[in-house]
Amino acid sequence: MAGTWTAEYEFALDIVKQGGEIIKKAFHREKQVTEKSFHTDLVTETDQEVEKFLIKNLSDKFPQTKFIGEESVAEGKKCELTTEPTWVIDPIDGTTNFVHSNPNICTILAFMVDKEVEFSIVYNPVLDQLW
Repeated sequence: MAGTWTAEYEFALDIVKQGGEIIKKAFHREKQVTEKSFHTDLVTETDQEVEKFLIKNLSDKFPQTKFIGEESVAEGKKCELTTEPTWVIDPIDGTTNFVHSNPNICTILAFMVDKEVEFSIVYNPVLDQLW
């Protein structure tokens, strides 16, 4: 990771872990599940809550950055990768596992500049694994 993005990385890591607390609290609860584009492409209220949480906190801290969120795009927001600093978010990778309380899930957050990944964070809050 280039040294110029240290502040973004440190803040993002903290926010991803905070988002993980939302996931952990919802993990064993009954989930509200809807389908996106087809019957095996699922989204839960927790997916949407975590994505909104990440976007709000990151945009408050770094207002000049752009966002591509899996759930936002599924809801019709335009997916546009430019050369501008951009956060790419999958709030719960493994939503089907999450729905069935299988702990093999993670939040993925990547930070891109000039269409190149500067860093990414992959965090499984249930098993407390960080990559």
